[in-house]
Amino acid sequence: MGMESELKPLNSKDPDPAITTLPLLEHEATPAPEQQPNNLKELETKCAAYVRRDVYGTMGRDHVPFTEKLLLGLALITILPVRVTLSLIILVFYYVVCRVCTMFSLPNGEDNEQQDFAHMGGWRQAVVVKSGCFLARVMLFLFGFYRIRETFVEPRIGDDEKSDKVEHNDQADEPERPGVIVSNHVSYIDILYHMSASYPSFVAKRSVGKLPLLGLISKCLGCIYVQRESKSSDFKGVSGVINERIQEAHQNKSAPIIMLFPEGTTTNGDYLLPFKTGAFLPKAPVLPVILRYPHQRFSPAWDSISGVRHVLLLLCQFVNYLEVTRLPVYYPSQQEKDDPKLYANNVRKLMAHEGNLKLADIGLAEKREYHAALNGNNSVLHQKEE
Repeated sequence: MGMESELKPLNSKDPDPAITTLPLLEHEATPAPEQQPNNLKELETKCAAYVRRDVYGTMGRDHVPFTEKLLLGLALITILPVRVTLSLIILVFYYVVCRVCTMFSLPNGEDNEQQDFAHMGGWRQAVVVKSGCFLARVMLFLFGFYRIRETFVEPRIGDDEKSDKVEHNDQADEPERPGVIVSNHVSYIDILYHMSASYPSFVAKRSVGKLPLLGLISKCLGCIYVQRESKSSDFKGVSGVINERIQEAHQNKSAPIIMLFPEGTTTNGDYLLPFKTGAFLPKAPVLPVILRYPHQRFSPAWDSISGVRHVLLLLCQFVNYLEVTRLPVYYPSQQEKDDPKLYANNVRKLMAHEGNLKLADIGLAEKREYHAALNGNNSVLHQKEE
């Protein structure tokens, strides 16, 4: 559900991208045993932001101690069935709430692909939002996030407290509503947290809007849909919709606020990738939020591990931890308004400084290269937008 990011093929001889929607990995001869570890080790150093480091290993398949196997086995027959059952009940219940509240209500938007129910207003919208925030928090509790530690950073006043690494902005005389929330992206759990905290609108694949249960819920969230499976002029149109929605949220307190992940993909939670400028083009204030997932056994970070395996291991972990740092609203200076890249870079540096995150100047091409190497492949024939 993050901002769209363009993946450039690593191999200039890639086939027509319209043929497939998933990356095809070229099956070449397996490298000599003495060469493969060295190549993978070099890639892990280069792609450190994507490397998982927990008991289960990079792909969640490493051999684990007997005690860990015992805990996992017990969780599979006790905790997992309860969590899955209750989560499905909550999902269906919230769908019913959304269905009742949207009855006899017309969706917002003239474009059939971008219609939503996030602009209903009145008691209908209040019920959808309040119940959505509450049930998202209940869902997090079921997933083992019993306590979420939230830290609110107060605005800093005085030149002596300004970081010399960030070109600071001129604060507005009167507080303004931010047009967008920007956050680092670590896991799908990020979405549940932001739903429970502020119930924002996300950017999602167009197919999400057509899914049973989740489709209506995403429309109540006011999600902005994009077609990730192919490149087209659609991206320009979606950029315009995002720009308009951010401006609307900034100027109208009753409008749904937008939530964007400017990195465009997930990391292991210790790094911050370069920011895309989509959240900063409207020149509106932004609200930076930093998420961290401390762990000892299994990391909630979603990278280099299959979705099903990740969900199973996450739900089998009795306790999960989430730490949130909410920074003050960032008001751009005139120079930052004129230069979205400067604006994005300054917010990124501030978030890295406050969240004790490392800056990594890599992107999705490196991520695909690393994942291909993990799967025993040396080249990527085709890559899709993520």
